[in-house]
Amino acid sequence: MIQIANLSLMRGSKVLLEGASATIYPGHKAGLVGANGCGKSSLFALFKGQLHADQGSCELPRDWQIASVAQETPASDKSALEYVIDGDQRLRDIQRQIRQAETAHQGERLATLHIQLEQAGGYQVEARAATILNGLGFTPEQTDLPVRTFSGGWRMRLNLAQALLCHSDLLLLDEPTNHLDLDAVIWLERFLQRYPGTLVLISHDKAFLDATIGEIIHVDQQWLVSYKGNYSSFELQRAERLRLQDLQFKKQQQQVAHLQSFIDRFKAKASKAKQAQSRIKQLEKMEQLAPAHYQSGFSFDFFTPPKLPNPLVSMEQVQVGYGDKVILQKLQLNLVPGSRIGLLGRNGAGKSTLIKLLAGEMEPLQGQYTTSAGLRIGYFAQHQLEYLDADSSPLGHLQRLDRQATEQSLRDFLGGFGFRGDEALARVAPMSGGEKARLVLALLVYQKPNLLLLDEPTNHLDLDMRHALNIALQGFEGALVLVSHDRFLLSSVCEAFYLVDSGQVQSFEGDLDDYKHWLMNSQPQSSTKNHAEAESDKIDRKTLKRLEAEFRQATQPIRKLLLEKEKRMDSLQADLADIEQQMLDTSLYEEQHKARLKALLEKQSRCKQELEEVEMDWLDAQEQLEHKQRAFDASLAG
Repeated sequence: MIQIANLSLMRGSKVLLEGASATIYPGHKAGLVGANGCGKSSLFALFKGQLHADQGSCELPRDWQIASVAQETPASDKSALEYVIDGDQRLRDIQRQIRQAETAHQGERLATLHIQLEQAGGYQVEARAATILNGLGFTPEQTDLPVRTFSGGWRMRLNLAQALLCHSDLLLLDEPTNHLDLDAVIWLERFLQRYPGTLVLISHDKAFLDATIGEIIHVDQQWLVSYKGNYSSFELQRAERLRLQDLQFKKQQQQVAHLQSFIDRFKAKASKAKQAQSRIKQLEKMEQLAPAHYQSGFSFDFFTPPKLPNPLVSMEQVQVGYGDKVILQKLQLNLVPGSRIGLLGRNGAGKSTLIKLLAGEMEPLQGQYTTSAGLRIGYFAQHQLEYLDADSSPLGHLQRLDRQATEQSLRDFLGGFGFRGDEALARVAPMSGGEKARLVLALLVYQKPNLLLLDEPTNHLDLDMRHALNIALQGFEGALVLVSHDRFLLSSVCEAFYLVDSGQVQSFEGDLDDYKHWLMNSQPQSSTKNHAEAESDKIDRKTLKRLEAEFRQATQPIRKLLLEKEKRMDSLQADLADIEQQMLDTSLYEEQHKARLKALLEKQSRCKQELEEVEMDWLDAQEQLEHKQRAFDASLAG
């Protein structure tokens, strides 16, 4: 287990933790939450041995293997697949020793190493790596591309794939969903739910936390406070705790006032001096309870737009793409004040292309595209963070937008986005991604848009700022088009969903759970043929049904195997959960129960080993099924 006791931790002169204690039991999945800069990432560095406690202790089992996501990706010529396999250093070391033994003709050593390779999953590693890459949004063609050809966000996905591939007892994930689309987030959830080791997760995505963790460790005012349950449960528990804390604080303040009144009245009187001194000591010993700090530091509203024309944007048979490459076609969409649309679809389907078309960054290739006079667009995309003036300040950026506004009014406005006092005058260059994202949002809001186009607006935003954005969007009077992997935001602010798939944009009849099922039961299309081509190539329905039935029959053994493996994984997970529940009994660690503890640990080890083997079999079967499905789809398309 991870045992943190009376821990004090500093970075420079800043105290992050003081007298903090917490326990994370083996196999548990814990979410680590708290305000930006409170010390979450520093705790990760402590777990990995990159930092040391200033006081107290943080103990992990010595034999635990720790996996985490690398922050740097070399511009390598290695293929994406080989780069991901490099993450399993133990496996790579065995492969290196095998090459040496082959060169030296060491037959006996070679046999031993091949056994070790099999135990390390060396014969299934390429299939496992390909499955993970596919889940994170890479196409089969992309897995063979050199690492240097990928952008920064995709390289972070490669680093995440490395961490997921290698065997580990402790998996540390710091904001793993930041560079993922919704479909990849859903896949990652399923992967983590089956992860047999101990997981500690830092995330600002409420829905993702709810789906993957069973306890919360909250970094709060330099303490670690543990809560059982998922993030939604934590919010309820903390609200009640803060309410009681606030009542206790108010009651204590009344006691302080009463004692201080007595001291002030009788301190100078000799007859009452003894009693006054007693009250002074009582006051000094009274624990000073901090008032409940549950109010967010962020609060803002969207201004009423100067005009709300109806419709704002109208499309008829619009086609959009890059040069001769058509991405979306036959778009028919009207945006009116009050429209609240969430765009769903696989990575690369064209969601961002549609947003760019609406933002005026792309022109339609054909069709009728009409915008109304008075249209004011507020566009948020990650690349806009790069266009901020690095040498200017938040206040300077706003002053360029409004030369007539007073400095105080602009400062008041920036305060709602967390830029207070000297922070409003600070240079943009050294700001974090979250601070830059808040500034871009502030500039967007100040311009009073009537059409909001938000492409992954919550990347880098902490939970408090996400909450403030959610509340502000509820009162927005214009039209909204949102692309996000944050399902809590999508479900909270969107009233309609549109599915971007196969070059089309169509209304999606269902909620996000229905979309999750759609993702699991459908395969990405291998081409973006236009409608006329699709019609000419289409196989008649009777033949198609016969071919699909034959395919299901041919793949029935694999599907049956997958079902068997899933049932066995569920059974093993239940056994592990039961063992972990028994291990919560503190009396188990007493000397007289040593034999029972040993038996439980041995059973836990066997379950984990079998779970890993079953999981590898499941991944191998899943890869076989996906390969056959791709081949079947290609035969239909051809």
